[in-house]
Amino acid sequence: MAREFNRTDRLADAIQRFLAQAIQFEVRDPRVGMVNINDVEVSRDLSHARVYVTYVDRETDAEIEESTQALNKASGFLRSMLAKELDIRMTPRLNFIYDKTSVKGQALSSLIDRAVAQDQSRSDDEQ
Repeated sequence: MAREFNRTDRLADAIQRFLAQAIQFEVRDPRVGMVNINDVEVSRDLSHARVYVTYVDRETDAEIEESTQALNKASGFLRSMLAKELDIRMTPRLNFIYDKTSVKGQALSSLIDRAVAQDQSRSDDEQ
């Protein structure tokens, strides 16, 4: 029987679950705010992990950049906590990246809704 997940996928899932709790309860920096962890990608050699995040209460690009920098500064602290939590030989370095896909998805969804509404109003006018 084939494996469903390889080791990097299992590790990425464990990192994502741990970071969701650790950022919420352990990071005291007010610049971070409320963070959603969308995805974690771990390199094949387990040395690096890219953590894709979005922010609930951040609107402007400057606030988002500041929050991402604060998370990257706290990455050493989070990595040390992660090393204590997981039983692995080498703990990956964490790199936090802002994920724009949810914002782009909302914009595309609103464009589609607007186009459907315009199309429906035109078809109602023709009838």
